[in-house]
Amino acid sequence: MNVMRIGHVSIKVMDLAAAVKHYENVLGMKKTMEDKHGNVYLKCWDEWDKYSVILTPSDQAGFNHVAYKVKSDADLDVLKIKVEASGIKTKVLREGTLPSTGRMLQFTLPSGHDMRLYAMKECVGTEVGSVNPDPWPDGLKGAGAHWLDHVLLMCPFDPGQGINKVAENTKFFIDVLGFFQTEQITVGPEGAFQLASFVSCSSKPHDIAFVGGPTPGLHHISFFLDSWHDILKAGDVMAKNKVRIDIAPTRHGITRGETIYFFDPSGNRNETFAGLGYQAQPDRPVTTWTEDEVGRGIFYHTGVLPGSFTEVYT
Repeated sequence: MNVMRIGHVSIKVMDLAAAVKHYENVLGMKKTMEDKHGNVYLKCWDEWDKYSVILTPSDQAGFNHVAYKVKSDADLDVLKIKVEASGIKTKVLREGTLPSTGRMLQFTLPSGHDMRLYAMKECVGTEVGSVNPDPWPDGLKGAGAHWLDHVLLMCPFDPGQGINKVAENTKFFIDVLGFFQTEQITVGPEGAFQLASFVSCSSKPHDIAFVGGPTPGLHHISFFLDSWHDILKAGDVMAKNKVRIDIAPTRHGITRGETIYFFDPSGNRNETFAGLGYQAQPDRPVTTWTEDEVGRGIFYHTGVLPGSFTEVYT
């Protein structure tokens, strides 16, 4: 597979100062730069590239684009051919379109989301270094998130009208980008329709996920923590900072991860996610959650799926 991992996500925020404070003090990220347009770039302590989150000032919250890193610059040319052969137009963005980043391949997913691929981003390293490193740096703030883990995108879904962008995105990621599916939620007669899909390009249970909804959007961006204990500490950090929590600490059935869902000051949903769950491999049978067990699949302890979790997104 040429795609290695998630590289960054760019999101819109309505109050830039409040957003920076949130991502620094609650998640524990560090601001690495600000460009001439006022966009702010941040990274987590365990990330070695210059940034993984871009905050762009706007009059509304929401999603700009998500970018994944490929192994080499030559892979961009190969993937350009594959993406266009699938019927999707591409655009090559020159080096420096984003700061400290090489050229990018830009295209629109079947769901309508802007995606980019790139091979080079400035490596700034971590505070613990790469020679005889300590397990964590001094002076961590907030939850001390290790890295941006994944995003979940809301995709148009209306089987009655023949619309299922969840399935189309899944096919594109598997056939064109070389991902593999780990889990899915199916609904309808004999599970005929794929309501949600989780795909990976690594050994993680998911590197990106898709869920059906009325319109395209961003459901959440997720940050990795080590353990259940760290999830509980993150909940304390959120309470101390008066963060609006959507879903209190619990466990997923899907991916087996431990989680808290909460909102940044603009209303973009965040997640802290712990536990690798299982070793994802391309030959592992796809786990399927049926319509009658959707609640337990998403929130294993209660089996209850609050309306806000499916109806609220940016």
